[in-house]
Amino acid sequence: IDYYKLRFQIEFNFRDAKQFWGLEDFMNLSQTAVTNAANLAFFMVNLSHHLLADFRKHNPDSGIIDLKAYYRGFRYVREMLKILPQKPEPILLAQIFAKLTSLGRIHPLSTGVEAS
Repeated sequence: IDYYKLRFQIEFNFRDAKQFWGLEDFMNLSQTAVTNAANLAFFMVNLSHHLLADFRKHNPDSGIIDLKAYYRGFRYVREMLKILPQKPEPILLAQIFAKLTSLGRIHPLSTGVEAS
């Protein structure tokens, strides 16, 4: 009975691994490569659920796609800042972060920074 109670959680984890973390997309032929890809996909499911719990404190309606869009945008901003000759003003920097981290989101950003 204890294991059967976990059935739906296991199925949801498989769905998330397939839908969001590429479990069905990998093209590996060896047993080790398949094991590594599956373990990475399930690790990402667990990590994303942990990060999503904190992310939902400020963005209650957000899902995994919103979380991925946020971190992807955050990475793009960091890489862009490396090539600029000087760092922008803090207000402009906050607007850039708000705008780029909201690209690709499904649910609107619910922070105090206006992404105009």
